[in-house]
Amino acid sequence: MAKIRSPICSCLGHVDHGKSSILDKIRNTAIVQTEAGKITQAIGASIIPLSTIEKICGPLLKSLKMDFTIPGLLMIDTPGHAAFTSLRKRGGNLADIAILVVDINEGFKPQTIEAIEILKSFKTPFIIAANKIDLIHGWQKKDESILKNISSQGPETQKSFEKKMYELVGQLYEQFQLNAERFDRVEDYTNQVAIIPTSAETGEGIPELLMVLTGLAQKFLEQCLECTIEGPAKGTILEVKEEKGLGATMDVILYDGTLKVNDQIVIGSIEGPITTKIRALFEPSPLAEMRDKKSKFKSVKEVSAAIGVKISAPNTEGVIAGMPIRSTTQDNLETVKQEIASEVEESLIETDKEGIIIKADTLGSLEALTKLLKEKGIAVSKASIGDVSKKDIAEAESNYNKDPLLSAILGFNISTQPDITIPDTVKVITEKVIYTLIENFERWQEEKQKEIELGGLDQVTRPCKIEFLRGYVFRQNNPAVVGVEVLAGQLNSGIDLMKRDGIPITTVKSIQQEKESVTKVEKGKQVAASLDRVTVGRQINEGDILLSVISEDDFRKLKEFKTSLSKEEIELLKEIAEIMRKDNPVWGV
Repeated sequence: MAKIRSPICSCLGHVDHGKSSILDKIRNTAIVQTEAGKITQAIGASIIPLSTIEKICGPLLKSLKMDFTIPGLLMIDTPGHAAFTSLRKRGGNLADIAILVVDINEGFKPQTIEAIEILKSFKTPFIIAANKIDLIHGWQKKDESILKNISSQGPETQKSFEKKMYELVGQLYEQFQLNAERFDRVEDYTNQVAIIPTSAETGEGIPELLMVLTGLAQKFLEQCLECTIEGPAKGTILEVKEEKGLGATMDVILYDGTLKVNDQIVIGSIEGPITTKIRALFEPSPLAEMRDKKSKFKSVKEVSAAIGVKISAPNTEGVIAGMPIRSTTQDNLETVKQEIASEVEESLIETDKEGIIIKADTLGSLEALTKLLKEKGIAVSKASIGDVSKKDIAEAESNYNKDPLLSAILGFNISTQPDITIPDTVKVITEKVIYTLIENFERWQEEKQKEIELGGLDQVTRPCKIEFLRGYVFRQNNPAVVGVEVLAGQLNSGIDLMKRDGIPITTVKSIQQEKESVTKVEKGKQVAASLDRVTVGRQINEGDILLSVISEDDFRKLKEFKTSLSKEEIELLKEIAEIMRKDNPVWGV
């Protein structure tokens, strides 16, 4: 029997911008305003019935003039993007819709940007809760309706509010090419992101947030929400936990079917499908706070989608978050195992022949990291779950000779196994924010590229321009020793010099700076240079300008490494090329 299940809604955003506070406020508002139909606290989620939403929203829902068939909302409680990236099913992310929480006073932060990138990569519709409006200078709560509250604020407060709102609108367009507007001004929800001003502290905007969320889910997601109550259960593992007296348990979001105690289940794993039987099913006590470790669970015989449930089952070692779970009978066990294996294979990351190594704590996180790396054109040769191992280090080290820029391991929400020595040729970067992880890797690659280029530049003749200073002839010849000033570039001992006619006339045998022998001198320095094969007054004269002689091969290499050259050196390189091309128009091309 098919029914419309509750849309699964994930709450994302930067740390301390109010994700948990908004969910807590929705729960508390429901408890205060309703007697029957209270919110049921499930594993890692809150089930908010439509009747509760109607009571919180009052006449707002009726104003939408919709025939509501969704039973309510299943709000994911676990922290931010971690839950979102863990929640996946075949064909995409398990969350049907999302709330992105942004502190209206702080704007976009790293985790906000990461959340939007993930939402876009999974093509998940979302709305924005512009939270903490109560902290805008001069803000006063005067009415239940957020729109009335905005219009009743003082002129300066209103002006400040509008400025902050449209800074968010501007940031969304500039950084992500997303059109956004305040929810009451949205003309088309299919191509505009709705922003709802809220305060988790005062409750302002919470009814409007629920109204927009419910309205969007009903209007655009109804066909996606059909599920079968009778029949095999389908779900995704949200977290794997050790529970006292139970051992390893799995917190699961069930999105299809019914699950019963003693049901045979198949769980996806990297090593192959795991078959086991449900020993027990648990739900928290009514209105229990799941983040409270003292919360007590009640044993249940069966649960139906969409819901969160804790499962106790033997032989589940090695199970990880993000993996699929299905119930099955003995008759179709092999078919389900093949389907699960296929689903895991589909979700495992398609890698490149050459690239960096990436690690993550869950399958969903790994997938999100890979998607964002691929969007930036960063190749991945290996993607796996768990801490950085000796094998990972060895594989990254083998990349060094092929391409030093690929001898890196990126780890999201993981650490390095103990007793591992990381060689200088391998870079390990671990972060708890995907956005920061990628940013740090790109910065390392830039620095490494410059290091490689500078090493390469040591093997070629650098562009240089010097002036023979008047009154500083220390020896006329054999070799000539004269005072010079470096006008541009870098003077190195051993290089050949020429005049503007392009003909080499001398070699720098040695350089003395303040009576000390040196091998190179930067722009602006005055030194004594020893020059062979020339006599002062014949081949060279005081006031002459001399330039370094650069071979065509060196010229081409310098063009490759031009990001490591100064603007002045690049200009000097052009000047030398012009001189050389007077006799040979294709010199250095």
